[in-house]
Amino acid sequence: MHIGYARVSTQDQNLDLQNDALKAAGCENIYTDRMSGAKTNRPGLEEILGFIRKGDTLVVWRLDRLGRSLKHLIQVLNILDERGVYFKSIQESLDTSTPGGKLIFHVFGALAEFERDIIKERTLAGLAAARARGRKGGRPRKLTKKQITMAKQLMGDQSIPIDEICKTMGVSKATLYRSAQ
Repeated sequence: MHIGYARVSTQDQNLDLQNDALKAAGCENIYTDRMSGAKTNRPGLEEILGFIRKGDTLVVWRLDRLGRSLKHLIQVLNILDERGVYFKSIQESLDTSTPGGKLIFHVFGALAEFERDIIKERTLAGLAAARARGRKGGRPRKLTKKQITMAKQLMGDQSIPIDEICKTMGVSKATLYRSAQ
């Protein structure tokens, strides 16, 4: 059974083009969503994943209608593959029921993994270069060393309430205690 999925990003957009293409591709059921692809909770897609069975084919008009990123698209396609469900994209002529379609899918997966590795490598190189220049990553400290010394002196005076010290220093109790350790 061919099952279609169509998605538009806003309520103002029209699903007609996708629905017509999915019907022409032989889809018996068509599920739709009217929301951004960046949303993780898409009711139409969730309904398909609950309905679709081994041997069925999920059909979309274009790849970007299904996945919000290449990584997400590959995750969805892996779920379908584990269930024995095929995938077809009309515009990209991708059909995982064919050997060529499977090859293209695996090439996409390899490219996505390569992209993640390159990004990771670039990030680590950037952090190493910053450290070599004496820069530290992370959030800046709320209190300077001078302010920490002053806070410790104030905390040593039992007549000054902790709440007053926090208010004076402009920090929470947790920050004050952590800094004074």
